Amino acid sequence: MITTEFLLTSLIVVLIPGTGVVFTVSTGLFLGWRASVFAAIGCTLGIIPHLLASVMGLAALLHMSALAFQALKLAGAAYLLYLAWAMWREKGMIAFDRPAEVTGGRKIAVRAFLMNILNPKLSIFFLAFLPQFVAPHADAPLLQMLILSSVFMAMTLGVFIAYGVLAHSARAWVLDSPRVLTWMQRSFAAAFAVLGANLAISER
Repeated sequence: MITTEFLLTSLIVVLIPGTGVVFTVSTGLFLGWRASVFAAIGCTLGIIPHLLASVMGLAALLHMSALAFQALKLAGAAYLLYLAWAMWREKGMIAFDRPAEVTGGRKIAVRAFLMNILNPKLSIFFLAFLPQFVAPHADAPLLQMLILSSVFMAMTLGVFIAYGVLAHSARAWVLDSPRVLTWMQRSFAAAFAVLGANLAISER
């Protein structure tokens, strides 16, 4: 069940830069490592509904319902574009010394959670991904999928926290150059816009 192949494949999937990685890295860079931990937790919690939907077979219904998929997809794309707009319009130097409590750790986690839960492609992905690693003729396939899901979530949380901490370590370099800070801020905003547009035009 929990094979080397599953662990390596899951690690590759988690490491691939996507919306969660971009959000966690930008949070760690601009708001510090504590804030990035909240972002990582929010992103991880955001995949729970998709994992449960896949395990319980609800993702199959989403896959068959074009209307449900389109509605959730457009909502997710709109939210990513909102994040891009909010980051792009930020004026002046972003304060690096604000603790996560001041900037709103719960707010950061909620943003990350919404970003992942509004991406219907995650349900389709897990529906196709998890069953491949369930042992043939398993007596309790549901239990196996729950265990696999738990391992995947733990890896996601660990990798995302690592991304955030590494981004935090680059803060000193960024602080020395307001121009670099502005460039990074606009780059992350553009990345969110591209990811949102890609989600809006994507097919199942």
